[in-house]
Amino acid sequence: MNTHTCLVVGATGRTGRRVAALLRLRGIPVRAASRSSQVHFDWSQPAGWDAVLHGIYAAYVVPPPVPGPVHAFAARAAAAGVRRLVLLSGRGADGWGGSMFGRNMVSAEEAVRGAPLEWTVLRASNFAQNFGEDVFHAPLLAGELALPAGDVPEPFVDVEDIADAAVAALTERDRHVRQVYELSGPRPVRFAEAVELIARASGRTLTYRQITCDAYVAELVGQGVSRHEADEVAEMFALMAGGSVSETTGDLTTVLERAPRTLEEYVVRAAAAGVWNAPQ
Repeated sequence: MNTHTCLVVGATGRTGRRVAALLRLRGIPVRAASRSSQVHFDWSQPAGWDAVLHGIYAAYVVPPPVPGPVHAFAARAAAAGVRRLVLLSGRGADGWGGSMFGRNMVSAEEAVRGAPLEWTVLRASNFAQNFGEDVFHAPLLAGELALPAGDVPEPFVDVEDIADAAVAALTERDRHVRQVYELSGPRPVRFAEAVELIARASGRTLTYRQITCDAYVAELVGQGVSRHEADEVAEMFALMAGGSVSETTGDLTTVLERAPRTLEEYVVRAAAAGVWNAPQ
């Protein structure tokens, strides 16, 4: 059994908390770090990084929202004796060109891939869990999801599969070193179909409405999101509309040696847990 201590940066997030739990289940020591964890980690406070990195063999990293800090982090990790970094990034990151979207992830990839240690990059499609744990959840509770996404489908990937892939990359000897994996679900699904699946499984009347990017930006800003963040999210939908990341890949099957979970499987689990129950 691999008993080297693994650091999980972003340990309270959607992927990080699952990665930490899977490592613990395998008996692997975990240092769970975030701004709200007992082990404090803040991308804006590099003075505290060395203590977090001390004695670490491998680290799972979710990049910060701004470009830059991962370069210094990777250098400090190498100096501290860390052997391996596993980075979460976005699907097709090397094809985003000059888009506003994902500059933080592109910068983080450059940092990790240029560091003098072992690395693996996990580029994920949109999470299935976005419908139940993140930005799409509140609109669905209200009965309608309105997004600037039309007929170009998205191969939603289950966060549980991302966590399984991250643990494999952290713990399996050599097989995933210097690999960039494009992680997708098993089939492309249009957003309208995804909402229909959720409606059927939850027993609620839910609708999907396509809106323009400008309307979506205005809606996000009205909810308190900064204009910069709203524009960046809209850029993501513009990239998706081009269809360059709409197809499935076989990388999850390669890493996990099994088929990826379907969107339907996620929807059934979440509906059974009451994720989309109507507000009382």
